Amino acid sequence: MQGERSGELAGPDVWETCRELIPAGSVFAFPAEYRDALFPAVMFADMYPSRNGRPSVPPQVLAVTVVLQALHNLPDHDAALSLRCDLRWKAACGLGLLDPGFHPSLLTCFRRRLARSGDSARLFSKVKEVVATTGALAGKHRRALDSTVLDDAVATQDTVTQLVAAVRRVIREVPGAGEAAAAACSAHDYRDPGKPRIAWDDEEARAALVSALVNDALSLLGRLPAQPEGPAADALGLLALVAGQDVEPAAGSDGTDGRWRIARRTAPDRMVSVTDPDARHIHKNRARYQDGFKAHADFEPETGLFTAVALTRGSGPGSHDAAAAPACWPARKGR
Repeated sequence: MQGERSGELAGPDVWETCRELIPAGSVFAFPAEYRDALFPAVMFADMYPSRNGRPSVPPQVLAVTVVLQALHNLPDHDAALSLRCDLRWKAACGLGLLDPGFHPSLLTCFRRRLARSGDSARLFSKVKEVVATTGALAGKHRRALDSTVLDDAVATQDTVTQLVAAVRRVIREVPGAGEAAAAACSAHDYRDPGKPRIAWDDEEARAALVSALVNDALSLLGRLPAQPEGPAADALGLLALVAGQDVEPAAGSDGTDGRWRIARRTAPDRMVSVTDPDARHIHKNRARYQDGFKAHADFEPETGLFTAVALTRGSGPGSHDAAAAPACWPARKGR
C-alpha cells in the first residue's frame, strides 16, 4: 500500500535547519521548495492500488531520489547512500537529520511500478510543469543537447541463440505455427530454450547447425501466411531479420543449396537480442563497447534542469544527437 508522510521527522528538519547552506535555485533547493507541488501523494495513487500490506516508503521521497539519481548518474547503492549521508539530498526529500533512508532495492521496485503504470513519464512531465509555472528558467535561453548510453538488462545473444529464440516466439505467437514447425523444422527441439546439443569444438558440426537453423527459419517463414499488425506479425518480422542479419551463403554456395555460414562482417544496426529487439551494440569509443540505448537530454546549462528528453536505439539511423534534436527542440526546427 502507498506510504504517507508522518508528521514527525527523524531529527531536525534538514531543509529548515540548513537552508542557508544549500545554494538557492540548485537541483537540491528546487525540490525542497516545490516538493509538494511537484509530487503530491495523489499523483502516485494508481501505482499503489491495494490498501493491504505494509506501507511503502512515501513515493514522493522515492520520486525525488530518482530525479537526483538521474541528474548525478548514480547507481542505486550510491543514490541510497547519498540520501543517508548527504544533507542536500535529505533537504530535497524533506527528511530529518537522523533519517537512515531506505534500502537501494526500493529504487528498483519504484521504477518497475512506474514503468508498468499508465504514465511512465509522469516524473519528467511534472518537473517540466513546475519549472514553467515557477519561472525557474525565465530569461535563460541557452540549451545544450547531449546523449548517454543506457545499458540494457538483457544478455547479448549469439546467432544460434537468436535463431532458436525467434523460432520459439513464432511458435508461441502465430496461429498454426506449431504444426508448421513440426513439419518443417528439424535442426533442434524448439521446446528446449537452450542451445542445440552438438560438439561445439567441431567446426563442421557448428557449420552444419547454422545451416540447419537458417533453413528451419526460412522453411517456417515460407509455410506461414502474412499476419496483420500485432504480436504475430512482429514475431514473423523478427524471425526474418534474425535469419538474415548474421549469415551469408557458405563458400561456393549461393544459398539455394541450403548451405549457410556466419557472415564475415557485422550487419549495420545489428539486433543483439530477440528479448529486447530495440537494443543495439554501441561503440562509445574504441575501447568501450556497450549494449543498450541512447538517452538524449536537452538541458539548461546553468541550472542543470532537463527541458526535454528522447530515447533512441543505440546505433543506426536516428541514433545521433542531430537526429534526436527535432524531438527535443520542436520549436527550433529550421533555425
